[in-house]
Amino acid sequence: MAGSNFIDYVKIHLTSGNGGAGSAHLHRAKYIPKGGPDGGDGGRGGHIIIRGNEQMWTLLHLKYRKHIRAGNGENGQKNHRTGKEGNDEYIDVPLGTVIKDGETGEIFGEITEAGEEIIAKKGGRGGLGNDHFKSPTNQTPRYAQPGEEGQEGWIILELKVLADVGLVGLPNAGKSTLLSSITAAKPEIADYPFTTLVPNLGIVGYRGHQSFVMADIPGIIEGAAEGKGLGHRFLRHIERNAVLLYLLPADSEDIEKEFNVLQEELKKFNPELLHKKQMVAISKADMLDEQMMREMEKTFTLPLPYIFISSVSGYNLDELKDELWKLMQ
Repeated sequence: MAGSNFIDYVKIHLTSGNGGAGSAHLHRAKYIPKGGPDGGDGGRGGHIIIRGNEQMWTLLHLKYRKHIRAGNGENGQKNHRTGKEGNDEYIDVPLGTVIKDGETGEIFGEITEAGEEIIAKKGGRGGLGNDHFKSPTNQTPRYAQPGEEGQEGWIILELKVLADVGLVGLPNAGKSTLLSSITAAKPEIADYPFTTLVPNLGIVGYRGHQSFVMADIPGIIEGAAEGKGLGHRFLRHIERNAVLLYLLPADSEDIEKEFNVLQEELKKFNPELLHKKQMVAISKADMLDEQMMREMEKTFTLPLPYIFISSVSGYNLDELKDELWKLMQ
């Protein structure tokens, strides 16, 4: 998943179609010089509809498409003919896309299933033709309703990455290295914080030709829940992961402090995140021998199950897959 191609936030302006006007036509025929009203109704204006597409994983296709407009409904015609409806405009988005009001930021929909549709802006209703207004006291009304105007305004689309397992850790915890070790994903890896600026997805092969999806979420920092750094953009991707795997490097000055920072940021952002299935992996275990691991374990008070792993040597990676698989089931 190339960083330049992964777009998880767009703001676009939508204008739905106007409804067509009703017709005020009066029937005329060779032997009927003064016929009654026969004006048809105007057609509905086109809706703008957000639709889920399971083949998509980014909002890149909308990055330069800032204004989207649906078709107007046609006017009603004589002989009670209703005007044609305006063409609906469909916006395909990946599953996990949240739809917000562009002015207030209020969420009014989320696409979670393929083919799911949400009307973002309704088209205006078509006006009624004069036939609807005839009465015993006014048998030839010469007026009809105009069509309603469509709706317009800005919306925000935000993508939350969907994965079975989300990797949670401070910058430079080794998340990208782990992902590249157990999947075919090739994220950028370097020994400095914030190498990962967008989520990376990889498919983890498991026993019996089974598999699951792992997401490398960009590193969280203290204060992320308040928006420090790119906090909110990073944290929202964790909401759609079934299992959270905390990655804590063995060479950390204080492993439990790092864990507490991560848990606190998740709790501030959304307390529900802490109710997900979770476990801890102590990464970079190739730096340790068995005795050092046992000594570290004596000091741990971690509230979650944990495992020592090394993405470089492959130590305990199969065991890690087994534990994650159990949690997912």
